Amino acid sequence: MTASMTDIQTLVRGFSVETTPGSAAKVEDFGALLPAGTTVNVTQLPGSSLSDTIAVCRRLRAEGMEPVPHIAARSIESDAVLAKYLDGLTGEAGVTEVLVIGGGVDTPAGAYTETMDVLRSGRLEAAGIRKVGVAGHPEGSPDISADGLATALTAKNEWAAKTGIETYIETQFCFDAGAILKWEKSIRDAGNALPIHIGVPGLASLKTLLKFAQVSGIGPSMRVLTRQTRNIARLLTVQAPDKLLVGLADGIQADPDCLIRHLHFYPFGGLAKTVSWVDQVTAGEFSLNNKGGFETAPLAGKTAAAS
Repeated sequence: MTASMTDIQTLVRGFSVETTPGSAAKVEDFGALLPAGTTVNVTQLPGSSLSDTIAVCRRLRAEGMEPVPHIAARSIESDAVLAKYLDGLTGEAGVTEVLVIGGGVDTPAGAYTETMDVLRSGRLEAAGIRKVGVAGHPEGSPDISADGLATALTAKNEWAAKTGIETYIETQFCFDAGAILKWEKSIRDAGNALPIHIGVPGLASLKTLLKFAQVSGIGPSMRVLTRQTRNIARLLTVQAPDKLLVGLADGIQADPDCLIRHLHFYPFGGLAKTVSWVDQVTAGEFSLNNKGGFETAPLAGKTAAAS
């Protein structure tokens, strides 16, 4: 291990989290859970109403958060719909940052078929958007080939350089630090200059993590998880991403040019316990173990198992 407790704390500070309109409805007050100014991404799920995303962003702003809505290209019906959506986000919720993704639908609802279609539309600049996230896939994507991903990433770098808009990559959630670090180095060697926000699974049962991993089609991470299912009792045990954080911190320390800058937590419905765990790590209330991870105190009577 090359990383120290301080390195792990530094990696976690300034984290962001994800919510859906449905999950947000179950949170009484984001301001009571998260530090003021925390970035909270709001998903645009296939078939969902854009007005729901706008409403959640408006609420997050009122509760002291920084809302970052998704724009799913294949779910946008027209240029006029995109313009209206952005107008609602900026006018009602003060949004200045968005995450643009292709979107998980087979048949596009309109002319936008990929992220670059939205970026090249000029609508983000016209709406006053100052910061843009784009998707990253450390373990590949079932929707696009490796060559397609490489071509798209080159185009996103070129768009960022041309427009001057602050742009970053935000990845799908992963469990395998080695796979993430190998991917980061490979795209950097291929010319990527965009900073990277790594998607991290929040605290959840192994059963829940397996379900979301299968839906997302992540390979190496699935192997990391399935190795743990030999013990059936572990399926209901809450898992913490401690080994992942240690592995990432080690890799960043070993490679000063690494572009990983930030962690983005996917809480899988367990926002409160994920945030409580992150708060402990940020405060240094954990101890490194000899298994390549670390341990915190039990949360709300339940042990967050060191993975």
